[in-house]
Amino acid sequence: MKIAFIGQKGIPATYGGIEDFTEKVALRLSKKGHQVTVYCRPYYTQIEGEYKGVTLKKIKSIKTKHLDAISHTFFSSLDALSEDYDIVNYQGIGPSSLSFFPRLNGKAKVVVTIHSLDWKRKKWGPLAKSLLKLAEYPSAFFPHKLATISEELKNYLEKNFKREVFKVTPGIDPPNQREPQRIKKFGLEKNKFILFLGRLVPEKGCHYLLEAFKDLDTDYKLFVAGNGFFSEDYLKKLHAYKSEKILFGGFVEKEVLEELFTNAYLYVLPSEIEGVPQALLQALSYDRCVLASDIPENKEAMGKWGFTFKNKDVRDLRENLTFLLSNKEAVQNGGNQRSNYVKSKYSWDKTAEDLERLFVQCLEGN
Repeated sequence: MKIAFIGQKGIPATYGGIEDFTEKVALRLSKKGHQVTVYCRPYYTQIEGEYKGVTLKKIKSIKTKHLDAISHTFFSSLDALSEDYDIVNYQGIGPSSLSFFPRLNGKAKVVVTIHSLDWKRKKWGPLAKSLLKLAEYPSAFFPHKLATISEELKNYLEKNFKREVFKVTPGIDPPNQREPQRIKKFGLEKNKFILFLGRLVPEKGCHYLLEAFKDLDTDYKLFVAGNGFFSEDYLKKLHAYKSEKILFGGFVEKEVLEELFTNAYLYVLPSEIEGVPQALLQALSYDRCVLASDIPENKEAMGKWGFTFKNKDVRDLRENLTFLLSNKEAVQNGGNQRSNYVKSKYSWDKTAEDLERLFVQCLEGN
């Protein structure tokens, strides 16, 4: 099959769950013998031509908060009309509102993958939220097949749009345990810090964690890893919490990331909205204890292998932090059962196989 992916920023993935998803499945589909093209934004993808057998098409975008994704999708969709793709797979609600484009010439079959309900994100104003909410309708009805990544999203889409929705669960990279070396430059010691890893945008809830942690009487540190994206004002708000105990590392390279997961005492995810929380699952794969907001997506992902607090509730988060920081037995309980759970349920090979099967069904008209 000739397969194109549209809607993501690009690959190789440096940040972003959609980008990671696209890279992992695109590379595996290419290894299976398919001709795979990924449409990329020039500011995100630095390499040219081809990446591990996958063709990279760098198409311009209007790089502003509101126009970046939709403009890139528009120009990419126009380009796709001139190609003879068998499958065009759109990623995300906003980009998928333009998923009718490949159907104009009747050549390609269209698949849409919904990763989250983007209209819930705090970064959008009232008008943008309304437009993204409206975008659910074309995203659900234009494609030949509709897919999503979690049971919660599947139930939501089937209930609201009365059509079949396929679940394609993302995978998790196998853990690579590392002793603390590179993280020492941040003043971090093994099992003496709490980790937050994620995009620094309001819906990830880092501000709840900073507020809950700042006045705790503890010698543990809080390390915040990640960058913002069109969220400069929010970043300033977060950095106001910076202290000897609250550290910011920005974007971290793979080796540093592996050290952080290996040596963190606790991983915390206070997010208000998720699709499948990849970083949470990655923490579990390293046998780390996790504490997450009690939104359905987090609870679905971690099963019984983590602790939860009330979403957006700083007091409840602080109480849970206090409990876990003073109860090492509770933190250590579960051991390698956490990683075994993730390994048994989340596999990129299975993700690619499921998506490939969906593409074949689409071409066969099933």
